[in-house]
Amino acid sequence: MKKYNFIISYDIACNKRLQKIAKILEKEALRVQYSIFLLKDISKDELALLLERLLKIYNENEDDIRVYKIKNYGLHLGSALNLQEPFIYTGENNEYL
Repeated sequence: MKKYNFIISYDIACNKRLQKIAKILEKEALRVQYSIFLLKDISKDELALLLERLLKIYNENEDDIRVYKIKNYGLHLGSALNLQEPFIYTGENNEYL
């Protein structure tokens, strides 16, 4: 199964939900900043399972969770992710936009 690297960032309005989401991500990913995590070498199916857990806590009217696929292994100086085009899990048939 092919493995990928992803960055997950979040902005959660409620402190209680924020703590729950952070606790889940701390077990699964490497924290690179306060609300930014690196998921390293995981399949899209593993990502889908993780996001299902997060979306049970997530409030779509108040919160924001973004997932960005890192195209090349690692990050390099001088390169940047296009933050206008996040990789988004829709939850429907494990589809990714």
